[in-house]
Amino acid sequence: MSSSMPPDSTGSNTDSAAGASTHDTESPVQEPEATSFVEQARGVDQHEIIQPGPVRAGGWRAWLVKKISQPIPGAQPRVRFSLPNESLGIADIPAPAVSAEQTETMGLFRHPIYYGFMGTVGVGIALAVSYIMSNTSQLLLWIVTALFIALGLDPVVRWLERRSVPRPVGIVLVLVTLLGIVAIFFATLIPTIVTQTTQLINKAPGWITDFFNSDFFRNIDGQYHVLDTINEQVAKFFQDAQAVGGIFGGVLGVGTTIANGLFGTLIVLVLSLYFLASLPAIKRWGYRLAPRSRRARVEELSEEITRGVGNYVIGQVCVAVINATVAFIIMSILHVPFSVLLAFVVALLAFIPLVGGMIAAVVVIAVSLTVGWQTALIYAICYLAYLQFEAYFVSPRIMQKAVAVPGAIAVISVIAGGSLLGVLGALIAIPTAAAVMLLVKEVFIARQDKH
Repeated sequence: MSSSMPPDSTGSNTDSAAGASTHDTESPVQEPEATSFVEQARGVDQHEIIQPGPVRAGGWRAWLVKKISQPIPGAQPRVRFSLPNESLGIADIPAPAVSAEQTETMGLFRHPIYYGFMGTVGVGIALAVSYIMSNTSQLLLWIVTALFIALGLDPVVRWLERRSVPRPVGIVLVLVTLLGIVAIFFATLIPTIVTQTTQLINKAPGWITDFFNSDFFRNIDGQYHVLDTINEQVAKFFQDAQAVGGIFGGVLGVGTTIANGLFGTLIVLVLSLYFLASLPAIKRWGYRLAPRSRRARVEELSEEITRGVGNYVIGQVCVAVINATVAFIIMSILHVPFSVLLAFVVALLAFIPLVGGMIAAVVVIAVSLTVGWQTALIYAICYLAYLQFEAYFVSPRIMQKAVAVPGAIAVISVIAGGSLLGVLGALIAIPTAAAVMLLVKEVFIARQDKH
């Protein structure tokens, strides 16, 4: 009966008051923070008042970063394959103790079938990897090129990050700037290059005719009958059906090569963008593959290598631009024909270490001979003098933060890289040699010094 009756409000209030007083005696209630009379009059909560100073310390940059980092309404976050937590690893679990007798019995002779099977599997995997690499060599070449470009642009992105620019925004700025420079360059120079290339092709038959009519060639032809031999070989060539068919096949091959080159350029640009955007994540994944006891050392050496490669790429670009500018000024003063086209060729050849400048000098001197030997001689003296100035003053100051490789190792690495991968191999040969030398110095020699 009593349980079904409604509770007495007076009794409940008395009990709650008594409970509250008992609670007050046991633990004091935390008083709310005092607010001013004006705030109470306005009915504004203290936590809603905009605090001056530190809250607005970021300014418009903090607001922009916050807006960019906010997800789009209705958009679903992309699933990411994140790294496991280091504290969840089993590296700290002690390994079970193994006695000396167990160690002696463990080995090849205890499980010969197992070790034989695993050896066969290893050989099969090695053959499969060799087959895949031999059939995807072009793709591997594109990947190496894209990674090289990404490492070259990464120092610029880092420089923007140190100035409170978010990495995605920095990547966009770098790519937009790079594409803008390339677009302006080609929009300005392509018409001139096409015009001068057309003039070069039109004038080439006249130069050949003048050479054949020169006294020098007449003397040689009178002694060795060079012109008759040339006419005979040309007649045999056009009489051969296979040779004529090879010409058309060569034309188709040139078209296929151009199409593959354009496709490869697109692939390299896309891969460079992805590598540049995910370079920190790629580094973190690579560092986690190393043992935790050596992870800090691996990270230090890897950062030094990637920093050196990036600085080398940027430095090489600066050296090539300066080289082409000086060559263009000299050619403009001496009125060498096709100066814009030749300056573009000099800039491309300047990327090849050690021998690129000399090859560019030979090409420009050969074209300068069409004006006169005096012009060719003056250009050779001026340009070779600049190459010496570049070797002792320009390159050391630009490359001081990049790599330092002895001359003999640089020559050997450039020749080996060019033989393996062509022009790309010659470009990446010196930073690769610098990375190998750094690893030898910091790992092998340091280990040998301890013994």
